Formats: sequence, structure tokens, C-alpha cells
Amino acid sequence: MRGVKLLKAKLVPYIETMQSLQDTVAQFTKMDSVLKEVSGSEDGSHVFEAIGLLIGMEDVSLEKQSDYLSALLTPLCQQVEVALLNAKSQNHEGSLAHIGNIQQIIVAINALSKGFSQKLITTSRPAIGLMFKQTLDILLEILVVFPRVESLRCKLFIEAIDFANAVLQPKELVGFLVLLNQLICKFGVGVHDILEEVYPVIATRVFNILPKNDILSGPGSCTEEIRELQELQRTFFTFLNVIATHNLSSVFLSPKSSGCLELMMQFLLHACCNHKDILIRKACVQIFVRLIKDWCTDPNGEEKVPGFRSFIVEAFATNCCLYSVLDKSFEFRDANTLVLFGEIVMAQKVMYEKFGNFFLLHFVSKGFPNIHCPQDLAEQYCQKLQENDIKALKSFYQSLIEKLRLQQNGSLVFR
Repeated sequence: MRGVKLLKAKLVPYIETMQSLQDTVAQFTKMDSVLKEVSGSEDGSHVFEAIGLLIGMEDVSLEKQSDYLSALLTPLCQQVEVALLNAKSQNHEGSLAHIGNIQQIIVAINALSKGFSQKLITTSRPAIGLMFKQTLDILLEILVVFPRVESLRCKLFIEAIDFANAVLQPKELVGFLVLLNQLICKFGVGVHDILEEVYPVIATRVFNILPKNDILSGPGSCTEEIRELQELQRTFFTFLNVIATHNLSSVFLSPKSSGCLELMMQFLLHACCNHKDILIRKACVQIFVRLIKDWCTDPNGEEKVPGFRSFIVEAFATNCCLYSVLDKSFEFRDANTLVLFGEIVMAQKVMYEKFGNFFLLHFVSKGFPNIHCPQDLAEQYCQKLQENDIKALKSFYQSLIEKLRLQQNGSLVFR
């Protein structure tokens, strides 16, 4: 392998011999004995990785590159399709016999894809990327036929995620996220280990694609690209919500996801305060509420996530629960907005239950004076918050916001 990496440019003239080795290479995914005898490795992945490094160079013409790649991917995909077809027609024990072969094929395709740079498959030669995308579509059918075989699910996602991350563009990422959402809803915490591997890769990819603030909208912005970005953003928020509400929020705290945590928090905060889609804002508020419940469980106040409590009280509570609802664009006559308002009120209740006076001190003693809230109304708010009637709290808080809007002539904007 090291020799291939060092000498691959000089080996270009000899790449045509790959086609004559097609049948031999294809055997590497069929029998363990052949794998161990010929490749000297457990899964033969080094052979496919070496081939990928050779044919993935831009020095190879697009026509030849397509031919070589097709010569390898086509028989591999055909093996998967035949195995899945046979599995559907056999009993449980018979269908399980195909799992080992399918796992080897997944490893082989992933190893092969490592030789193709992201720039090549997305920018300079998107036709190559399409070939890998079509291959991924076939591999994902494995989850339909073997939905409960955990080892196969893990192998598919962990091995396939590398080339999926490189190949998938916004439109395809949406489909991939929808599939992940379905798996989470079906298997719950059973997919925790898979998510620990998949989430940081997918999140990093999404954060690199989506703008940090709002996606442009309005006249002249309804292009296909904008629509795809909006759909990706909407689906990604749903993905985060599904993770949080299925007892999987620990995935966000895994060492592999550490680089995504701050980005995710800022992403969610901006959306729950400013997004024009009320349903997205509601989903983001729900995520924060669930994270508060999951990450703030120590009665002694010791933080599971350093800085999280301060972020919630100083940034989320003030900007989302106070300033955003004061904005005149927050329309109480809209049914969806009222539902969002209910989630925001619930968030305040949860923050008080978890943080007590720390929340009240900042929200009431610092936030309310900034909006010129009368002292008697602030005291009534504290009283309602400490009672166990969430409906009464919601009704009072709506009345409070409407009074403050009138006081400010409906034009107060803090953000």
C-alpha cells in the first residue's frame, strides 16, 4: 500500500492491466479463504484501496476512469443485489448466510472510494461521484432487507460513511438524513454506537454546506440550489430533534463530536430566535429543552457540560424566551406560533426547575429591566413561574408580552 502511494504517478501507464484482473479482484469479496490467501489481510480492503489510489488520479482520463470504476463497482453491486434477492426468498437462517459476503463488499467499496478525492467526485468529475452515489443507493437497500441485523447496520454505516460524506450533495444528504431519522425512530438507543460514528461526519459536512446565518430568501432567490439548501437545513434540524428526543443526546458529547458542539449550539440558537419557519423554531426550542433535562441532572449544580448552563440562561433564555417573542413579527394570532409560544413557556419552567434562582436572577433581575418591565409584573411572573399551573403561566406570559409591546409601541427590537 505504501509503495502504491509513493509510486502511483509512475504506475499510470500500467493501469490498463486492471481490467484483465477484474475477475480475480471480484473474487476477493466472495470467500474468506481466498481473501486470506491472496490478499494477506482479513478483508482484502488493501487491494481495493490500492486500486482506488491508482484509478482515482486525475492523470487518468475520465473515460478510462469511468470504465475501470464500472468494471469494479458493477460486479460488486450485482453481488449485493443477488444476495438481497436470495435473502428475501429464504428463511431467516438461510438469509443470514449472505451477511458475511455483503459485509466484505461494503468494506471493499469503501476502500476503493478512498482513492478518489472529494474535489474530483464533486467538482471536476461529478460523473464519477454519481457512480458512487448510485452504489450507495444499492447499499442502503441492505437496511430494508436486514433491518435488525445490528452488525450489518454498523458495518454499513461505519464503512460507508466516508465515501457517502464525500459524494452526497445537499439533495442526497436530505435522503440520507431521512433514512437516519427512520432508523433512530425504529431502533432508538440501539443505534447509539452507529450515531457516534456517523453524526460528527454528517454534521461537519452540513455545517460546511449551510450558511451560518439565514439562507437567502425573497425575490430572485428561489433557485434550485436555494431550495435544496432550505430542505437540507429543515431536515438537519429534524435530525437533531430526533436524536435529542430519543435519548441519544449523549452522541453530541462524544469525543468525536466535540468539534461540532459549539457550532450546533449557535446554529440552534440562531434558528430558534430568527427562523421564519415557525415549525423549525419549535423543533429547536424542543431540542434545547431536552438538552437541559439530559445534561443538567446534578442537584449539586456540578456541570456535565461546562458552560452549558450559562449559555442557556444568558443566551437562549434572554434571546429566545424574551426578545424574540417581544418582536412584532411573533404573531399570537397564528396557530403554529401559539404552539411555539407554549414550548418557550415550557422551556422557562424547565430552566427554573433545573437552575432555580440562577435562572430567575438573570432572566428577571437583568432581562426584565432591559425591556422596562414594571416591577409588579415582574413579581407576578415569578409567582406564576413557581406555581404548578403551566396553562396559567402561559396565559400570564402572553398577557405580559402584549402589555410590554404596547408600552414600547410594538417596535422594540433587541437582536
